[in-house]
Amino acid sequence: MGIGSRFGVLLVDILDKFVGLGVRFGELYLEQSRNPRMAELIPSLNSCVGRMQAGERRFAERLGSHLEDDYLCWYELPIGKRQRYSDFIILHPNRGLLLLEVKDWKLDTIQSIDHQSVTLLTSNGLKTVGNPLAQVRQCAYLLIDRLQKDPQLIHAEGRYQGKLVFPYGYGVVLSNITRRQFESTDLGEVLPTHQTLCKDEMVESVDPEVLQERLWNMFKFRFSKPLTLPQVDRIRWHLFPEIRINTGKQSVLLPPEADESSLDKLVPDIVKVMDMQQEVLARSLGEGHRVIHGVAGSGKTLILGYRCLYLARLLHKPILVLCYNITLAARLRELMIERGVGDKVHVYHFHDWCGEQLRLYHINRPQSGDRYFDRLVEAVIGAAEKGRIPRGQYGAVMIDEGHDFEPEWLKLVVSMVDPDTESLLLLYDDAQSIYTKKAQLNFSLSSVGIQARGRTTVLKLNYRNTDEILTFAYRFVTRYLASNDGSDDSVLLVEPQAAGRHGPAPVVKLLSSYDEEARYIAHIFRRLHEDQSIPWSDMCVTYRSNWMGERLEAAFAAESIPYQLLNNAEVLICTQN
Repeated sequence: MGIGSRFGVLLVDILDKFVGLGVRFGELYLEQSRNPRMAELIPSLNSCVGRMQAGERRFAERLGSHLEDDYLCWYELPIGKRQRYSDFIILHPNRGLLLLEVKDWKLDTIQSIDHQSVTLLTSNGLKTVGNPLAQVRQCAYLLIDRLQKDPQLIHAEGRYQGKLVFPYGYGVVLSNITRRQFESTDLGEVLPTHQTLCKDEMVESVDPEVLQERLWNMFKFRFSKPLTLPQVDRIRWHLFPEIRINTGKQSVLLPPEADESSLDKLVPDIVKVMDMQQEVLARSLGEGHRVIHGVAGSGKTLILGYRCLYLARLLHKPILVLCYNITLAARLRELMIERGVGDKVHVYHFHDWCGEQLRLYHINRPQSGDRYFDRLVEAVIGAAEKGRIPRGQYGAVMIDEGHDFEPEWLKLVVSMVDPDTESLLLLYDDAQSIYTKKAQLNFSLSSVGIQARGRTTVLKLNYRNTDEILTFAYRFVTRYLASNDGSDDSVLLVEPQAAGRHGPAPVVKLLSSYDEEARYIAHIFRRLHEDQSIPWSDMCVTYRSNWMGERLEAAFAAESIPYQLLNNAEVLICTQN
C-alpha cells in the first residue's frame, strides 16, 4: 500500500518543530533527580555508543534514565544460527521479554511500506529494505522457539502446557517520527500503534511510567506470576552462550550454537552464568589499558576468555594471552582451539613464550643451570631493547594471574601491545600469589607502563568456595597481608564476599607428628569413601615438600587406597571412583 495522502503533513511538521522546541526548553530546566536505581545497558553505553545510530543512542539513554534496576537491557546481540540481530532486548521479571528494532527514518523518506518491505528515499536514490516489524518478529520467534525447549521455562501441565511461563513481545521504535506525524498517515495499517514507540514518547521529559506502559503495551498477554531468579538466569544462559560457566562436562566457553535436537540435554539442572557485573564488564571493556582486580574465584579468567573471543573477530594482529600457571595456559589454549580462534589467540605460559621469542628471532638461549629462567627472561628483554625482537607484535595482550608476574616481566609484555590498539588487560589478585614469598605488589602499575587510572574494576564475589571456607581463609590471610593506599595505580587488598553457597566448616587438627598426620588423613579418606560414598577420585591431598608425599604414599598403601603421587606438583590424588 502507499503511505497515503500527504495533505496537512507540512502543517504537522511545523507544529512539531514548535512542540519539540518547547520540550527541549523543558528539558533544560529538569533536575537530575530521578530514581538513582536505574537500569544498566549491556554493554555499557560508553563502550558501544560509537557504533550506534543517533536514535539508538537516544533510546539507550532513555532506558537508563527511565527504567529501574530490575530491568535487564541488552544492545545488538545475536539470536539464532543466522546471527540475526535485534537492536534491543529487555527482560523484566514481572513483565517478560521484549525485543525492539530502532529506525531513524524520517516521514518524508518513506516512499512506500507493506508488511514485508519498505522503500526509502536515500541520498543514493530509492532503496528497499525489510519491514522492521517483520524483522523483529522473526528474531522473537527464533528466540522463543529456543527457550521453549527448556522444560524449566514452560508450563508442565494445564491449559498452557508447553508454552513459556512468561510473556514476550516485540515492536519498533521510530526515533524521528512523532506520534502526531504517525497518526497523520496510514502507517498504522502496517505498524500497529501498540507496537510502535514514537519520537516524542522517548524524550527526557516523558514520565517514566508513561514510557514503560508504552513498552509493555507491546505484549499480547500479561502474567501475574513473576519470573524467579533461577528462571532469569536460565533465560540469560540461552540468550548468551558466552556467559556460561563450566558445569559438569560443559565447556567454560560452550559452542554458541548447539544442535537444536540435543539442546535440552545440554541444559544443566543447575544453570551457572556470569553475574551481572561480570557480564557488563566482559561486554563493555573499551580501548586502552584495563585492570580487573578480583578476589579468587570471582570469574576473572572467564571474562578473559570472553574478551579473547570478542577481539578475535575485530583485530587483524594476533592476541597474546600469558599465564604463570602451565596447566591454566594449556586449558585456555584448548578452549580457544575448540572455539575456532586458536590461530588468532596465542596462549602461553610466560617462560614458554620467552623461549619462543628467542627461537623465532634466532637468539641464543641461555645454558641450563642456576637461574636459568631468570636468564631466559633477561635474554628476551635485552634482545627487545636492542631491536632484535620487535615490539608491538600483538593486537591485544592479556595477562592472567598478574600477581605472579615480576615488574620487569610486565614491562616487557606491555611493550608487545600494538600502539595503534593499546589493548591490554591485566587480571590480578593481590592475595593469591602461591609462587613467590612477596606479601603484596611492591610497585605501581604505571612504573611498568600500565596506564589504567580510572579503568580498574574490582570483583568481590567469590563463586568457587562456600561461605564457611571463604570466611576461614580470609581471617587467616589478613594476618599476613595489609591493605595499601587504595589508589587506582596500585592493586587493592579486597575483602571477598560469598556468593551464597554453604557447606561444612573447615577443621584444623593438630597432631604430634607428621607420620600421625599421614595415617589420620588416610583414615579420613577411607571413612568418607565408605560412610558417605564419596568417590576416591573426588579427593586429594596437597603438601609442602616431597618427603611429605612419601610418608602419605606409605600411609595410603597401608590402607589399600588407590592413589597417584604427583611429586612435581606436590599433590596426591586418588585414581578410582
